[in-house]
Amino acid sequence: MRTRPRLRVLSALSAAALALVGCAPSDTPAPAEPGSAAAPLGEVTVFAAASLNETFTRLGKDFEAANPGSKVTFNFGGSSGLAQQLNQGAPADLFASAAPANMKQVTDTGLVTDTPTTFVRNRLQIAVPEGNPGKITGLADFGKDDLKIALCAEQVPCGAASKKVFEAAAVTPEADTLEQDVKAVLTKVRLGEVDAALVYRTDVRAAGADVEGITFAEADEAVNDYPIAVLAKAPNAAGGRAFREFVLSESGKKVLSAAGFDAP
Repeated sequence: MRTRPRLRVLSALSAAALALVGCAPSDTPAPAEPGSAAAPLGEVTVFAAASLNETFTRLGKDFEAANPGSKVTFNFGGSSGLAQQLNQGAPADLFASAAPANMKQVTDTGLVTDTPTTFVRNRLQIAVPEGNPGKITGLADFGKDDLKIALCAEQVPCGAASKKVFEAAAVTPEADTLEQDVKAVLTKVRLGEVDAALVYRTDVRAAGADVEGITFAEADEAVNDYPIAVLAKAPNAAGGRAFREFVLSESGKKVLSAAGFDAP
C-alpha cells in the first residue's frame, strides 16, 4: 500500500517529462520561406522584349537588392525571336512580350499554363536624330524616297504596330532598312544613319539628347499591350513568380511609368 503514492509521483514526473519533450525545439528546422536568407531565390532567367531593356535592368538590380542571394539574368530581343527560342527549348523562367501575339506563340505550345498578365502598354513615336536634319514633320514623310527610313520588321511587335499606323494614315513607307528589334532601329537614328524611324516613345526617352521624338495622332491606332508570364517548364519557377510580382508591385509600376509606359 505504501507504493501507491510513489507510483503517483513517478507518473506525474513522467507526464512532466513528456510535456517538456513536446515543448522542446525540434532538431529539424522548419522549411525556409522562398526568398528568405535561408532559401535565396537563386538565378532567375528572364526573356524580355528589347523595349524593356532599361526598365527591366533597373528592376533586376532592385530585385537582387531586395532578395539577397538572387541573380536576374536577362535575354533581351525582338519578341518574335524570343518566342521562337523558347519554343525551340531555350531555358527560361519568365517571358515578357511586347505584344499578345508573340506571347500566344508560346501559350499555343503549352509553354505557359497560367493566364499571362498585361502589365504595361506602349505606343509608337517618330524618332529623328538630334536637330532633325531631315526636317521630318509627320508620317507622310515616311513615303518620300529621298529620305532614309528605318523600321522594325513586321514580325516583331514594333513592326506590326508600324504597319497599322501607316494603314491608318494611308501612307506607304519607303523603308531603307528593316530591323529585328526596336533597339536596332533606334541605333540607326542615334548614329545618324537614317533621317527617321518609328520606335516606341519609351525608347525615344531612353535615348536622351541623341534622339528627338515627334508624336502623331495615328499612334493611338496601334497601342501595344505587354503581357508577362511564368513558363511551365521554368528551371526556377519560384524565382520567376517572385520577379513577376516585383514587376507588378508599386515599385515596379513607378519605374515603368517613369520610363513612359502606360498602365494597362
